[in-house]
Amino acid sequence: MRSSPLEGQHRELGAKLVPFGGWEMPLSYPSGTLAEHRACRVDAVVFDVSHLGTLRVSGPGALDRLQQAFTNDLGRIGPGRTQYTHLLDDDGSVLDDIIVWWAGPDRFDVMPNASNTDRVADALGGAEPAAGFSAADVTAGRAVLAVQGPEARARLAEVSPEASEVPRNGVAPVAWEGAALTVAGTGYTGEDGVEIAVPTDAAERLWNAVTAAGIAPAGLGARDTLRLEKGLPLHGHELGPGITPLQAGLGWVVRWDKPSFRGREALAAERERGVHRLLRGLRVESRRPPRQGQAVLRDGEAVGAVTSGNFSPTLEMGIALAFAPADVAIGDELAVDMRGTSTPATVVKLPFV
Repeated sequence: MRSSPLEGQHRELGAKLVPFGGWEMPLSYPSGTLAEHRACRVDAVVFDVSHLGTLRVSGPGALDRLQQAFTNDLGRIGPGRTQYTHLLDDDGSVLDDIIVWWAGPDRFDVMPNASNTDRVADALGGAEPAAGFSAADVTAGRAVLAVQGPEARARLAEVSPEASEVPRNGVAPVAWEGAALTVAGTGYTGEDGVEIAVPTDAAERLWNAVTAAGIAPAGLGARDTLRLEKGLPLHGHELGPGITPLQAGLGWVVRWDKPSFRGREALAAERERGVHRLLRGLRVESRRPPRQGQAVLRDGEAVGAVTSGNFSPTLEMGIALAFAPADVAIGDELAVDMRGTSTPATVVKLPFV
């Protein structure tokens, strides 16, 4: 079990630490997940997301290698920008969903999910000097802080005006008290904010400065309810083995005009024949939260399953993401089998909030 460079800070704050993707990370602090969630929606919070991987892909051949591996097209952006993309398996299913930070002309920081760093590194081929690029795992040398919320930039400006000014989907180097930061206008809450990669020897100082500016710590519990309200997928739930971008409603992340990428042939075949299921949002007529694996019912018959479900602190009702047959439409009335009780649910347009 790996631990964050900020583990000491979390313990001092009384965080509840839990295993996640091979790491021990804070689930919540004494204020609780509901308070942390609401603080992100109206003010600003900071998450420790150091469990995310960082693969530094560099060299004159780096761009071509990433283009061959990932579904999206980096040619649509350029240095100083970020892009959401997928790495597919040969059958077209999603091995991982990834954010790429194009941090310099020949430098890309590829950010996989916690448990997938080695898998993504293998897919990129590692260090191949003859191919003009290398892929180095630099995860252990930095922490990553996600400052999120409508007041995130204003509060962060008290710590680093330069970091607060990195635009949405931008990425830039920022010097802070002798430390070289990489700051990206990205996040996983649906709110404005930035993610900051900071060298481990400066991580505690930056965390302390950010929290002293009135930015409240928040844990993975709130991060999950926040992303669910915004309909954002989580690997291992809405993405993973057997799940393609087309089924997850993320076809926009696939650039068909690229000559090749891993899994393209299988995905093109699915597009041709049509998907048999689609990811849908469900509002449940109960405060009781749906849970992953519960059956989705149509006319009493199981036709799908919940992939993520929870209580929405904003809507004050249960919400869920679930796979359902492709002919299920927004506005349809379904139900969720919640421990033997058929609970009415309505298919709604995402995001929930």
